[in-house]
Amino acid sequence: MMNLIPMTLRGARKLRQELQVLKNIKRPRIIAAIAEAREHGDLKENAEYHSAREEQSFCEGRIKEIEAKLSNSQIIDVTKFSNSGRVIFGSTVTILNIKSNEQFIYQIVGDDESNFKKNLISINSPMSRGLIGKKNNTIAVIRTPAGNVEYKILKIEYI
Repeated sequence: MMNLIPMTLRGARKLRQELQVLKNIKRPRIIAAIAEAREHGDLKENAEYHSAREEQSFCEGRIKEIEAKLSNSQIIDVTKFSNSGRVIFGSTVTILNIKSNEQFIYQIVGDDESNFKKNLISINSPMSRGLIGKKNNTIAVIRTPAGNVEYKILKIEYI
C-alpha cells in the first residue's frame, strides 16, 4: 500500500494552482519557444532551442511530481475536527520557550507547504515530532543540534 502524503486544504489548493499554471500557461509558451527556435535552422548550435528543451524537461518533470503528490495525498481539513486539546497535523500551536521566554506560533503542515518564515513547519521536522500528541499546558522537549529545548504548549487551535 502506498503511504499517503498528509496535506492541508491550503497546500492542496496551492499545488493545484501551480499545476494549472504549468499546464495552461508555461507548457504552451515553451512549446511555442521550441517551434520558434526550430525555425532558426541548425539545432546543434541553437542555444534558444536547447534552453527551451531544458525548460520543457523541467516543466514536464514538475507536472508529473505535482500530479503524483496530489494523487497520493491525504487532504486533512483540521477545521472539520472538534478540538481534542491535542496537537495534531494541521493544528496551530502557540508555544513558549521556557529558557528564553520567547513565544512562537506554528502550524504543522505537509513537507511541500512548510515555510519557516511563514511559521509553517513540516510534520517531519523535529519540532513537529516533539509537539504531536501533546496537550495544552504540557512541556514538549525538542531535540535540537544545540541540545534539548523545553517548550510549554500555551494554546492549540484547529483553524
